Formats: sequence, C-alpha cells, structure tokens
Amino acid sequence: MLAAQILKRIVREGQIRVVDAEGKLHVIGPGPGPAPTIRIHDRRLQRQLFFNPKLHFGEAYMDGRLTIEDGTLYEVLDILTRSMAELESHPLQRLQQIVGRWTHFIHTHNPVGRAQQNVAHHYDLSDTLYDLFLDKDRQYSCAYFASDNDSLEIAQANKKLHLASKLLLQPGQRVLDIGSGWGGLGLYLAKLAHIDVTGVTLSTEQHKVSEQRAKDAGLSDRLRFHLRDYRHQEGPFDRIVSVGMFEHVGTKHYREFFRKVKELLTEDGVMLLHSIGRMDPPGSTNPWLRKYIFPGGYTPALSEVLHAVEDVGLWVTDIEILRLHYAKTLREWYRRFQANRDKIRALYDERFCRMWEFYLVGCEIAFRNLGQMVFQMQIARRQEAVPLTRDYMIDFERAFQTRSSAAA
Repeated sequence: MLAAQILKRIVREGQIRVVDAEGKLHVIGPGPGPAPTIRIHDRRLQRQLFFNPKLHFGEAYMDGRLTIEDGTLYEVLDILTRSMAELESHPLQRLQQIVGRWTHFIHTHNPVGRAQQNVAHHYDLSDTLYDLFLDKDRQYSCAYFASDNDSLEIAQANKKLHLASKLLLQPGQRVLDIGSGWGGLGLYLAKLAHIDVTGVTLSTEQHKVSEQRAKDAGLSDRLRFHLRDYRHQEGPFDRIVSVGMFEHVGTKHYREFFRKVKELLTEDGVMLLHSIGRMDPPGSTNPWLRKYIFPGGYTPALSEVLHAVEDVGLWVTDIEILRLHYAKTLREWYRRFQANRDKIRALYDERFCRMWEFYLVGCEIAFRNLGQMVFQMQIARRQEAVPLTRDYMIDFERAFQTRSSAAA
C-alpha cells in the first residue's frame, strides 16, 4: 500500500497499525507508547491518502471509510503530526505546498458578500449545537487559564477581564466590537464599565441572539448589535476590540482592515486584536479545514499582520502570545461535545458528529504540535495613547475582579 510505505518513511515517534483494504496489517513507527489501529475500508482511499493525505484523511474519517479500531483519534493525529516535518519534506507534499501558496489568495479572497457567505457556513448552524459544548456565555474563542484547576466558565471569564484590562476603559467611552458573536463580550464590557458598546457581526443567527440578550439585560440604550460588515461601520470610537474574527479577514484584506481601524479610532483611541496565528512563516490553510469548517479562513503569521499595521501607520503598543491556552479550551469543548454526542447526532447526523470530532481534536493537536498559537495585539494611533509600562493591566484586573465576576 503506497500510503503505508510513505508512513513508514516519515513516522519517527510512536507507532500506528494500519489494516489496508485487503486486510493486511502494516506496523508503522518504532514505538514505544500507544499503538492505535487504523482500518482502511476501500482501495480508492489508499491512493487518495498517498496523493493528498491532509484532505482525504479527514474526509475518510467523516464518511466512515477510515475507522480507528484500537486507540483514539487523538492518539492517531498526535503521532502523525509529530512527524509532520518529515511528511512535508516528501516531494509530492512540497509540490502541494507550492500550489497551496499560489492559490492561497484565491481561497482567502473575502469581499463584502462572500465574507457573509463564509461566516454563515459555520456560525449560522443550530443555536442548540453551540449550547451543547460552549460555556454558558457562548465564548467561541480561546479561554485564559490562570490555573490548571480553572473550569471553562472561569477561564472564559478570565479571558474577558484580560481583554478589558488592555482596553483602558473609562466611563462614557464608545467601544466597537468587530465580530461580536453572540454578544457575550459586548454585554460583559457594558456591565463592567459604564460605556457605550456597538457590535457588528455577519451571522444572522448570532445577531438575533445578541440583540435579544441586550434587550433582556435592559442595556439596549447603550448596547446594540448590527448585522453589518465592519467595512460599512461609521465611527468614531474610543476603543475597538476584535476577538476571533481576524482569521476570516483574508490576507489580501489586511491593509483594508487596519485602514478601517485607523479611520474608526479617535486620535487617542486604542484597539485590541485577539486572533489565532502561527509561529511559522506565512503558509496556507489545511485543505480539509478550509473545505468543511472555515471556508475563506486563514491563521496569519505575525510577520504578515505587523507588515500591514506598519504600512497603515499604526502603533503596536503591546503583544502577548497565548500558547497552549487554546489547546486546553479545545479539549474542554471536545469533552462537552462527546458528552452530548447523542443530542448533536439528533440535530444533524453521524457524519456531522465525526466531522466535528475531527475538527475539535485536529485543532487541539495543531496547537500542541503544529505551531498554532493566539496573539493579543494592542494597537493605537499615537504612542502616548497607553501607559509606558504594563502595570496598568494587572492593576485593572485586581481592581475589577469582583465586578468582573458579577458581569460574567
């Protein structure tokens, strides 16, 4: 089997047992450790895995053409990704990387209209689905684990307070939340400080929920949400925050994004950008993830983001890198997803469940083995817009801890 021969060349850690379509067992890797068993159910898949494993492995798992008989999906992906550098050195994979870089700008072209279609693909799924694996506030982004003992709810509250500490909030300020999701962050900030918050989203389902949440909280006079592309928003705003949205902007639109940020900010304004990124140089999106989960999505290298910020003429006043916080977040999402798997299957079907299992586990592995991380970048129009030291962030978190718990 061609795929098995490739695996035998690249797997340098752990061991995987592969049963091919003819029933022949292939033992791959030196061990020790877990030795999960994969069964391939048709001959066509054996050829597909040879030519494009990054796409067809996930597709086959979704369709049941590839099953795991001993061990777990996590163990399989962990072993394979620890050998990813060896796989990508193969001539066929190098060729696909070159093609991927050439087509990258096509896949991440997200003008007004297409951007909304891409968002709808993922975020306009059933509200019930997200309730079954997210925290109660539906924070669908990296949590902040101050302690290994933090629950997901506590870690997401930590994240919101951590973001607020970098915004230097003052009563009466106007705040814009770009990519406001289900409204949780906007609601939190409006409760935490007496400020006016506007959120914009491209998801019709998220907009409907967030508007209702603002109404139910009695905050509609200073908390509102719009179904609107950020490029159509008018300002000015004292503060801008964007969490988990920049991954959907698209590389060719980065300067457009930051030009709009600069236009919307007051002269002393501050923005906080929270996004998934990569510690590697610029690359392309995994083809399975792009096709089935996040069409138009891409996690940027810091060099790509900083280059766009520099060109627009904004100050980067602080950067923090969160490394394994998202891996811990994804593990908890997966645990809750599995605990409610029967309910999710009733909403959709078995194929959907297997697709999301592959998505959640694969993303956790990417943060552990493949250089994915989260960055929080503070940006301003003027270098004097924020204090010269970072002490104000710690002081804010300590001063607002009690109020934060109530807001969360």
